[in-house]
Amino acid sequence: MKRNKIIYWIATGLVCVPLLAGVVFDLLKSPEVMAGMTHLGYPEYLATILGVAKLLAVVALLYPGFPRLKEWAYAGVAIDFIGAGLSHLATGDPINNVVTPFVLFGVLMVSYWFYHASKAPQVA
Repeated sequence: MKRNKIIYWIATGLVCVPLLAGVVFDLLKSPEVMAGMTHLGYPEYLATILGVAKLLAVVALLYPGFPRLKEWAYAGVAIDFIGAGLSHLATGDPINNVVTPFVLFGVLMVSYWFYHASKAPQVA
């Protein structure tokens, strides 16, 4: 049980750190984010929407209550990571821009798996 919680918190932290960085860069509309939005063909106002959504997702993932809200946060972050990876793939970006969101998606799935594993009743 303790092992599952440790793995959950490590994976969740590894997901939340880049999400929080995304919150800051998206909401401040950094030049890199704006250039990326333009390059990918998305409107610039999407950065604000994504920044707010990422902030809410981080809160939901880190807050211990509201399990249904946490499920929605996992779904939203999964869509964000998959969408980012496919967007970079579709525009012919370098492989590291394509792979990074999918790696983060994998870490998110580890967090999700161990979130449920840490809640499962232990068999003696």
